[in-house]
Amino acid sequence: MASVSFEKVKKTFGDNEVLHSVSLDVAENEFLVLVGPSGCGKSTLLRMLAGLEEITAGEIFIGGELVNHLPPRARQIAMVFQDYALYPHMTVEENMSFGLRLRSVPKEEISSRVGEAAEILRIQKFLKRRPKQLSGGQRQRVAIGRAIVRKPKVFLFDEPLSNLDAKLREEMRVEIAKLHQKLHATIIYVTHDQVEAMTLASRIAVMEGGKIQQIGTPIEVYSRPTNAFVAGFIGSPTMNFINGALKTEEDKLYFANEQMKVQIPFNVAGAADGRTVTLGVRPEDVFTERLLDRRLGDMVETEIEVVELLGHRKNVYLSCGDTRILATVPASFSKTAGEKMFVWFNLDNIHLFDGSTGERIS
Repeated sequence: MASVSFEKVKKTFGDNEVLHSVSLDVAENEFLVLVGPSGCGKSTLLRMLAGLEEITAGEIFIGGELVNHLPPRARQIAMVFQDYALYPHMTVEENMSFGLRLRSVPKEEISSRVGEAAEILRIQKFLKRRPKQLSGGQRQRVAIGRAIVRKPKVFLFDEPLSNLDAKLREEMRVEIAKLHQKLHATIIYVTHDQVEAMTLASRIAVMEGGKIQQIGTPIEVYSRPTNAFVAGFIGSPTMNFINGALKTEEDKLYFANEQMKVQIPFNVAGAADGRTVTLGVRPEDVFTERLLDRRLGDMVETEIEVVELLGHRKNVYLSCGDTRILATVPASFSKTAGEKMFVWFNLDNIHLFDGSTGERIS
């Protein structure tokens, strides 16, 4: 396996610059997930690494070797696509071995590699079938098997689970995680699904607008998002954002707007009275009762708009003036739409972002 480095990589299509001087290092054996909304440039970055898109500017290294001008076949990578890209007239075995046959690998070695990959992915009984005889999940296993037999330095996954239903996505996430553990592979994985990112990644690179907004472990990105975009994109359900301003009273700092006032229990750089800010609170940190074992802020009066039952929990949508707040609560929660109630925020897990730039200020 090999490391990967992007150094000030740019990509333009005509006058449109879609990647803006991206620099990123991926360690050997690391599972890095590029995550972001559609159009943020993550797939373009992956395709440039694979040699399927030309690099406008910057340098890409695989295992310390500059690969800018190498053709895809010389980069020692294997790519798994969203649409499987299997040959319909070939059997599973023929699909998996096709690249090896083109490279004139001996038949005995081809048979050994295909058998080993099929065993890892549990598709031995499908080797003589054609793709049309397989389910979506089975086809994706074949596409992954085709990548495994090549024994590449780097595996590239481009939204490989997007065409699968929810249950199959969950199963394939587990299989891909187990694959990484078995092969100790260097994997770069592109998705717009933050659940995939959180569950699979060693590190996450969150992208937006052709730039990397934040790089870190899943818990780092979740717990200390660098800006409001990352905070809103990572986490399900999404973070609550409440607009207001900073206010000082008797040497204490508060977040305040017309409907609420919440004490800020930590120091804030540039905490001037009247500074416009956005308070971020995740739904699991909105409490519908006051708990003695938590450091909770002042109560906030709200009205219930909608209650959603999700089996093990409920989502409670609340209104507080013009502000909408989502709380996740146990399934035993008994209040209904139209009732007024108080909520409290977990002060240990609140976030503050600059009201103009969206950048984290604490």
